[in-house]
Amino acid sequence: MTLRLGQGFDAHRFDFASSRPLMLATLEWEAPALAGHSDGDVAVHALVDALAAAAGLGDIGTLFGSGDPKYAGAASSTFLTETMALIRTAGYTVVNANVQVIGNRPALQPRRAEAQAALEALLEAPVNISATTTDGMGFTGRGEGLAAIASCLLRVNAT
Repeated sequence: MTLRLGQGFDAHRFDFASSRPLMLATLEWEAPALAGHSDGDVAVHALVDALAAAAGLGDIGTLFGSGDPKYAGAASSTFLTETMALIRTAGYTVVNANVQVIGNRPALQPRRAEAQAALEALLEAPVNISATTTDGMGFTGRGEGLAAIASCLLRVNAT
């Protein structure tokens, strides 16, 4: 069995002037939205980067560049759905994935199971999601935005 490991990272600042909801792990949250060309979902963006890296497909910017008007304001779940189609076409299956959200808010724990289930449905594989803070350090610690780091394991399908 051949396995491929990928990791990804993303960060966005809060857009305090926006009336949009925060999107995180494909779910709406009671917190300021994240700035970005799409909905700014750092958890999904990091996961797309990890999946693309493991499959040798580049990264989220290569696949869904911010210069492409097609993706302006897009739901990040679209990126994940399209990435999964590319991964299947390239002959891979997701074994599992992990996403860690870095920031002070929102509190992930009350909706952790819901967030995991949403990501698992899109990946058709187990996903762990967790959160941490930076104890007041950096832009996430000052409450200026969120970051996420993700990893995934792909299996090359037998031919």
